[in-house]
Amino acid sequence: MRARIDQQILYLHQDDVPSYNKKGSVVRNSYFWALRSIADRALFNQDWEFAEEVWPALCRMLTSFAESGYLGYSETVLEFADHETIPAILKPVGTWVTWDDDQEA
Repeated sequence: MRARIDQQILYLHQDDVPSYNKKGSVVRNSYFWALRSIADRALFNQDWEFAEEVWPALCRMLTSFAESGYLGYSETVLEFADHETIPAILKPVGTWVTWDDDQEA
């Protein structure tokens, strides 16, 4: 999931956050509700926002869902631009990527 940090708020790109599907997978829907429950803002067609206080919970949650094997790597890892600093608490679930111009967050 494309991620960026601005003023101690983590933003997850709106196109990368999980979606809820009424008839979809229980795991994916649980993932959606779990992430949404700790987000400060999770509005439709906007990047989801996570305050610094919930980053430890976010890290544990992403790790847990990644280890379950039901979700893909790209769905459970935070992708930061290669010039950004990844905070220590998010390093276990974060990586750097080089985005094309049309992929930028």
